[in-house]
Amino acid sequence: MDNNSTIVKIFTGSEILAQALIARLNEVGISPIERDDAQSATRAGFATPLPMQETLFLRKEEMEKAQPIIDAFLKEIS
Repeated sequence: MDNNSTIVKIFTGSEILAQALIARLNEVGISPIERDDAQSATRAGFATPLPMQETLFLRKEEMEKAQPIIDAFLKEIS
């Protein structure tokens, strides 16, 4: 990834739902960046207000290919 890439937040929710979205994106060759603040805080000895929450990010250049998948997924879970 070059220094000019922009990262876009695409999802925040339960670990189970995040993993389901990751699987769908992986099917088309997209690997989102995962951030689990609760797990990071636990390792550092801190507590977090929202355990089991995961945030997913994509590189901006992957958004055009990923957007239909993300939209369909969000529609299904709402």
